[in-house]
Amino acid sequence: MPGCFKKTLFALASLISFVSFILIVVAMGTPKWMTGKILCKTGADLVNATDPELVKFIGEIYYGLFRGGKIRQCGLGGRRSKFTIFPHMVKKLNTGLHVMIIIFLCVAIFFSLVSFGFCILNAIKVPYRAINGPAGACLWNFLAGGFVVLAVTSFMAAVNLHHLTERIANFRENVFRFVILEERFEDCFWICVASATAHAVNLLLIAISEIHFPQIKTKTEEVNVTAEDIMY
Repeated sequence: MPGCFKKTLFALASLISFVSFILIVVAMGTPKWMTGKILCKTGADLVNATDPELVKFIGEIYYGLFRGGKIRQCGLGGRRSKFTIFPHMVKKLNTGLHVMIIIFLCVAIFFSLVSFGFCILNAIKVPYRAINGPAGACLWNFLAGGFVVLAVTSFMAAVNLHHLTERIANFRENVFRFVILEERFEDCFWICVASATAHAVNLLLIAISEIHFPQIKTKTEEVNVTAEDIMY
């Protein structure tokens, strides 16, 4: 049986792994990875809109990995619309990169659950095999956090290098062209960052659990046996 201190650390690590699993699932299902402001460039150019009038041509957009929505402002009031990434829009995006982001997160979900199971195992008993012990728990936490980092990095690359927001804003826009004025990473993106941080914390907890603290030994008094003691 593991000691009380070690048992507490692994129980905490298992809780953090499960929370990480929940965070990734919530992030994948919520359409608020990115928000931004979009300018209807075509409409603004048609009327030669100046700075005070540009407000009538500035709309909003938000999207996640699977769906999103936008408000088009082209001078005649806002028009709301919603869209889905699959199956049609993904063909206009960097398909390989977008699919890889989803795959990375799915793999991270799997390793988060494996990490949860291994931490529970180490909290209950001391495994006979080293791979089932702290070394294995470290491995699965490292892989889970690593795949989340890959997903977050890939999404940032899609936004900054492949102009993801602009491509989504101009999907099936045959008359008007939109340009991006502002982009902001939203809660779901930062939830994934928090998930990767959680696995880093788990690695720290597992490392602490392997520290062997010196035991305080009390000095026992030596018993002197004399001839008189033997007689009595």
